[in-house]
Order: sequence, then C-alpha cells, then structure tokens
Amino acid sequence: MVSAAEMDQELAAKIGSELTLETQERDVSSPPPQLAEFIATAGFEVKDIAGKEEVVLSRKFGDEDIRVTFSIADMNNIDETDPDAIGEENELEDEYDEDDVTPQSPGARTKGTINQGSTRDGNINVAPEDKIAPADRPELADEEGPEADKQSPGYPVHVNVTIKKPNQGAVQLECMVADGYFEIENVYHFSQADLADAPTAEKDFTRQGVYAGPPFNNLDEDLQVMFERYLADRGINETMAMFIPDYIDYKEQKEYVQWLGGMKSFIEA
Repeated sequence: MVSAAEMDQELAAKIGSELTLETQERDVSSPPPQLAEFIATAGFEVKDIAGKEEVVLSRKFGDEDIRVTFSIADMNNIDETDPDAIGEENELEDEYDEDDVTPQSPGARTKGTINQGSTRDGNINVAPEDKIAPADRPELADEEGPEADKQSPGYPVHVNVTIKKPNQGAVQLECMVADGYFEIENVYHFSQADLADAPTAEKDFTRQGVYAGPPFNNLDEDLQVMFERYLADRGINETMAMFIPDYIDYKEQKEYVQWLGGMKSFIEA
C-alpha cells in the first residue's frame, strides 16, 4: 500500500513536470511584444496584481479619471463550456434561422443576437451598423485576406468602463468585447462617484437602487454611435478591444504557472 508521503511525492513530481512543461513552452516573465507595445503607446497604466483575476487599465483624460476593468474569469468560463453542446446548439439555431426568422426593424439589436455563437473561434452575429471596428466592416473584408485570421480570440469579455469627474459623479458603461470591437450594453450615471465602484455592501445596496437608464439597444441609433465615439475619443477603441483578450490569455497563463509553483511548494513542505 502506498503511503501518504509517497503519494505526496508523486503529486509534487507531477506538478513539477507540468510546471516545467508550461515554462518551457511559453515565457510569461513579461508581456509579449504586441502587448508591450500597447502598454507603451496607448496612454493607459496597467494594474495587474499577481493572484488576482481582475485587471485595471487607468488614465487621466483632461479632468477625467478613467478606469477600464476586466477579468480572466471570462476566459475560464469559456473553457468550462462543452464545445459539442455549443455545436449542437448552433445547428439548431441555424435551422430556426432558415425557416422561422422574424424580421427585425432596421437597426434593431438584441443581446441574444450579439452573444450568439460566442466561442473562442466563433463569430458574433451583429448588424452592420453596430460594428465599430474597421475589421468588421463588410467593405473592408476582401482587403484583409489572411490577416482576418490573426484577430484576437472570439470569446466575449465583460468590460466595465468608469469615467469620473470632480464633483460630477461618474458614468459607467458596461460593455462586451469580442472580435476586436466594443459593444455597449448599459450606461449608468451616478451622482456619487463612489457608487460606481461600490466598495462596501451599503454602497452596493444603494447602487442597486439607481435608475439604470433604458437598455442601450433601445436608444436612438445616432445616440448609440455617439456613445461609441465618446469611448473611442478616450482610447477605448478597437485597438484596446484586440488587446484585452490577448492580455487575458497572457495573464491566465502567468497565474496558472504561479499556481503550479505554489501548489508544488505547499505539498513538498
């Protein structure tokens, strides 16, 4: 019968083997060149705390304090999805699309349409007027050729953009990022800036009672476009939308390597 000590040794050795494999295949000691270039030129400071899932991009824009937050949890959630189930679901959706589609009014958008088929390699079906990334414009599709395959992973990432002004509270935009563009889902205005972050249970309770405004998709189309330009003017654009999934991939690998190292040290102690 194998003793507990021997089992511990085997487990530590297995973890060590995995750790060696991961570090040999990919260097996570610093961001790869494409990420480093964005960090150096985009004007945002990256706050990435080891062991934490959340990443914060921050900058000053005039008298505004801007924070863009996202989490590696979105990548992990996609990893846990059954790809076979996704394929079956998409096949059923295709059948319904052929026979039972009810035409939408011009410019109409729904969250179901936006998120349909959101997988690592999938595409998100959105109306042409909703796309703010040049890579998604039909008239440019033929010009891109093979470069289109080099876009960031297609899994959706939840991103919160918080913009604060002195004595004016804050505006927060809840977005979905995928395939190189930002899709705004909700826009909030908080007269008290600290409600945007809700650091305490009391603040979070107060935040929940704040009027959220109408669903973003129900706003006038021109107003939707102007909000998208509002973000783009502050550097929250297709370049950042390409950066975020790539950074999540880098950070998840970095955290996994650190987790392996911590587990190995604990078991060997």
